[in-house]
Amino acid sequence: MLISTFTAPPFHKNGYLLSSETTRDAVVIDPGDEVEEVIAAAARLQVRVQAILLTHAHLDHITGISRARSAFAASVYLHAADLPLYRAVVQQGLMFGLTVEPQPEPDLFYESDTRIRFGEYEVRWRHAPGHSPGSVCLEIGRGGEAARRLFVGDVLFAGSIGRTDLPGGDYQTLIGSIRTVLLPFPDETPVYPGHGEPTTIGRERRTNPFLQETT
Repeated sequence: MLISTFTAPPFHKNGYLLSSETTRDAVVIDPGDEVEEVIAAAARLQVRVQAILLTHAHLDHITGISRARSAFAASVYLHAADLPLYRAVVQQGLMFGLTVEPQPEPDLFYESDTRIRFGEYEVRWRHAPGHSPGSVCLEIGRGGEAARRLFVGDVLFAGSIGRTDLPGGDYQTLIGSIRTVLLPFPDETPVYPGHGEPTTIGRERRTNPFLQETT
C-alpha cells in the first residue's frame, strides 16, 4: 500500500492518501487544510479515489471535505454519533478564532457491515469514542490477510493520547477505547495518528505514559 501524508497550518493535522500499488485505486482519510496537496498528489500518482473516510468530525479533520468531494466525486463516510459535531463546523472554527465554511452533508454512515475496498485492500472500522462521540479507528490491510495498519485519528498519538477537553470528550471513555480497540492488536501493528509521527502498538504499550496503567 502506498501511503502519502500531508500536513498544513494552523493545526498540522495529518491527511492521508492511501493507494493500491497494482490497481491505482485509493482512499483519502480526513481531508483538512492540506486538501490541495492531497488533490495534487492524487493527480500526480494517477490514482482513483474511491472514498473519503473520516475518523471524526473536529474541524481540522473536515475543512477540506467540500473540495475533496468535488475533486474526486467520492462518497464521504462518518460515524453518525459525530454528525452534530460535523454540522457545527462553523461554530468550531469560532472557538479557535477561525472562519470556517460549512461542509456538505456526509454521504454514508459507518454501519456494522461496512467494508470499503480499494484495489486489493479492505477498510474495516472500529468505534473508539472518547476524543469525540463518533471517533473511529480504521483498520486497513489486504483482503483475507491478518496484518493490518491502523489509522487512528486523534485517539492515540506517539507518546500521547487525544485531548478530552473538547465537547463530547471523556478521558475514561478514551482510555477504555484504546484498551479494548487498539491494544489487542499485535505489537508490530503500525499506527498512523491524526497528528505527529507514526508509531506501533508495541511502542505505545511499552512507553506511552497514559497507557502504563492499562497494560
